[in-house]
Amino acid sequence: MIRRLPRYYRQLSELQEAGVVRISSSALGRSMGLTASQIRQDLFCFGEFGQQGYGYKVDSLKEEISEILGIHRGHTLVVLGTGNLGRAIIQNFRFSSNGFRLLAAFDISPAVVGTRIAGVPVYHTDELEPFLAQHPVSVGMLTVPISAAQEMGDRLVQAGVRGIWNFTNYEITFDRDDVVVESVHFSDSLLALSYMITQREQPARQREEEETL
Repeated sequence: MIRRLPRYYRQLSELQEAGVVRISSSALGRSMGLTASQIRQDLFCFGEFGQQGYGYKVDSLKEEISEILGIHRGHTLVVLGTGNLGRAIIQNFRFSSNGFRLLAAFDISPAVVGTRIAGVPVYHTDELEPFLAQHPVSVGMLTVPISAAQEMGDRLVQAGVRGIWNFTNYEITFDRDDVVVESVHFSDSLLALSYMITQREQPARQREEEETL
């Protein structure tokens, strides 16, 4: 269920921007591809947010979900690795809209160290620990090569970072309970899409085969 909370927040943000003041569970469900029952069940896990016969106040529900997600907690983030993927995320992802302040990026390439990407300063990875000692950081984002993933993750954790956003396609692990790793595997998403396409193609193929008999 927690995986759907960001979807609720994003959808409510879009509704708010469109000027929608209130919405029913049925309408919210239709806009998200969920049932009204699923919407009510999900939200009930965190409290009573709507009113029967009235629905949900969009701004109030968005604020409640924002609190649950910790968007206003002042989280901070650093990026390790400013290759194509790291640079693209720095330049295009709206960190502030998701409750994070991007403080800095780190790399080893002389071509980027000492420069700025979308206003974000890039330091050499040798400066990582001194920087973290002076700037409390909630999350370290890894877009480094696979060979450096675990080492850089270990350095972040040893320096006090407790959240790892891992884009390396390598399953990094830590032998401690106070560290959270969120791994993003693009291949998983693509294979899931492949499965869904295949499932939709099968009935069409069956109809074609039946028509040729």
